[in-house]
Amino acid sequence: MRPETVHKEMLSRRLLRIKVVKALYAHFKSESDSLIVSEKNLLFSIDKTYELYHQMLWLIVDVAQYAEKRIELGRQKKLPTPEELNPNTRFIDNPVIAMIRDNEELVDFLERKKLGWSNYPELIKHLYLALTESDFYTAYMNSETPSFKEDVDVIGKFYSQIVCDDTMTEEVLEEQSILWNDDTDFAGIMVLRTLDNLKNEHDHIELLPQYKNEDDLAYARELFRYTLVHFKEHIEYIGKYTSNWEVDRIAFMDNVIMATAMSELIDFPSIPVKVTLDEFIEIAKYYSTPGSSTFINGVLDKIVETLTAENRIQKSGRGLLDK
Repeated sequence: MRPETVHKEMLSRRLLRIKVVKALYAHFKSESDSLIVSEKNLLFSIDKTYELYHQMLWLIVDVAQYAEKRIELGRQKKLPTPEELNPNTRFIDNPVIAMIRDNEELVDFLERKKLGWSNYPELIKHLYLALTESDFYTAYMNSETPSFKEDVDVIGKFYSQIVCDDTMTEEVLEEQSILWNDDTDFAGIMVLRTLDNLKNEHDHIELLPQYKNEDDLAYARELFRYTLVHFKEHIEYIGKYTSNWEVDRIAFMDNVIMATAMSELIDFPSIPVKVTLDEFIEIAKYYSTPGSSTFINGVLDKIVETLTAENRIQKSGRGLLDK
C-alpha cells in the first residue's frame, strides 16, 4: 500500500478508518457473533501499529551500531589502511541517532514489548550498505561542517528513500507481525514527523502519543460499533442505488466501505461530508478492486443526496465547513 496523503497526527484518522473497515470485513467474513471480540481485535490492531512506530524509530540505531562495529574491525586489522586508522565517524556520531538511542521512554517500550532488530542482522547489514551507496549519505559524509538540519535530513532520507520501499524490510516486518503488512508507510510517516519536531542539538526526541486525543479512540470504537449494529440496514439502503448491478459483481469490501462511510455521514456531525467521501473513496483505491473507487464515489454521491433530503445528515461545528 502506498497512500498518497496521510495526516501527520499519531494515529491519523485515515489509519483509524482503515483499521475499522478491515476489522468489520474480518468480523463478517469470519461469521463471528461477538462484537466484543471483534472490537478487541480492532484495538489490538491499532496497538500493533503504534508498536511498529517504535520499532521503526529504533532501526537507525541498529544500523549505526553496525557501522560502528565495522569501523572497529577495520582499526583492529593487522595492516589497516590510513582510512581504517582514521575513519570518518560523522554518521555514527550523528546527534539525532544518539537522541533516539538514549530515549528512555523508547527503550522501555521496546523492552516491555520485546521488540528490536537483534534477530535480523542481515537486514541491518543490507540497509547499511544501501545507505552507504546513496548520494545523500556521500554528500553528508563529505560535508565540511554539517549543520543539525543536515544531521536530521540524512536520517529522514534513510527512512523515506531507503526503508519505505525496501522489499527485505517489508518481508522482515511481515515475519514479525502479519498486522504490520500494510502499516509500514504510516509508521514511516510517524517517524518523519518525530524527526521534523527536532529543532536543535540541545533538543530531545518527543515520542508521538498513540492518539491525538481521547476523541480519536472514541471515534474508532463508535464508528466500528455503529456500522456493525446498522450494517444490515445500511446494506439494504445501499441496495437501492446498486439495483442495476448483479450482487455477485459488487465486491464485499465495497459494501463494507460504503456502509462505514454511511455511519460516519450519519453519526459524526463534526466531520464534513466532503472529508468522509474523500477518505473512503481513497481507502477504496487501495483496499478493493480496480474501479471500486469510481463505483463507490457514484453510489455515495446519491446516498448523500437522499440522506440530506431525509434530514438524516445533520452537521455542526467543523462539519458545516463544506456546506
